[in-house]
Amino acid sequence: MPQAHVITGATAAAPQIRRIGIADLKYALRRGLDDFLAMPSHAVFLCLIYPVVGIALARMAMGNNVLPLLFPLAAGFALVGPFAALGLYEMSRRREAGLDVSWKHALDVFRSPSIGAIAVLGLMLVALFLVWIAVAQSIYVAYFGYTPAAAMSDFLHQVLTTPAGWGLIIVGNGVGFLFAVLALTLSVVSFPLLLDRDVGAATAILTSVRAVLANPLAMAAWGLIVAALLAIGSLPALLGLTVVLPVLGHATWHLYRRVVEPDDSERQRFNEPKGPSRRSAADFPASLFPRRWSEPS
Repeated sequence: MPQAHVITGATAAAPQIRRIGIADLKYALRRGLDDFLAMPSHAVFLCLIYPVVGIALARMAMGNNVLPLLFPLAAGFALVGPFAALGLYEMSRRREAGLDVSWKHALDVFRSPSIGAIAVLGLMLVALFLVWIAVAQSIYVAYFGYTPAAAMSDFLHQVLTTPAGWGLIIVGNGVGFLFAVLALTLSVVSFPLLLDRDVGAATAILTSVRAVLANPLAMAAWGLIVAALLAIGSLPALLGLTVVLPVLGHATWHLYRRVVEPDDSERQRFNEPKGPSRRSAADFPASLFPRRWSEPS
């Protein structure tokens, strides 16, 4: 049944988990940066989605009165980042396999055998994001009531200079941290695994949880790295995210490859002809960068 395939997939065996360390995180980031330099046009194109969707979600959530939720929206949008970065994972997967990496292949995720499970996990992260926004709004109301801030300066004065504002910062960040841990645990390797193998949503989630439990310190460090880079990339005016987001997206694929033991018998989607292919004008400026990646010893 199609529903059973979405949950369990075609692969019964549970993927094997490796133990990793800080060196593996550095490796993943280096490879992510290398992918970005080799495929910058794809990465920038895909990451333009983030601010557009973020603005749309803000308008949908609160209309014009978004001041109390600006920070929760910006921070909470990272909860759906793993789902939004699917195209980046696919580009890194193809480049690693020596396949054509023209921009159109970023949409190959829609032809994945696991597309049903991908959609289920994506909806799960969207639901988590919406719950976070509702909780953040409730926390704000608990401290400041339903009266909206008159202006940005008034809002900042309330939050930064009053006991209620300090309480809001402490409680809000504490609860947000719990949501971030949950999202990381559910998705750190689940989406790349679904692109790589024909597994179900249950297997992908369980594998992601097992990866975190097997590598708590490394995964905690990865979460901090992601949070720090997103904060840096948000300045100024979110422009830095056009570099930070693609690098993190590509790096997440390579982190998955370090954490989950490969199983060549299940990688059916890699059975495509390898070799150089013609590049179109849409690949500019990627064609200006040499392919300088090599497998580490």
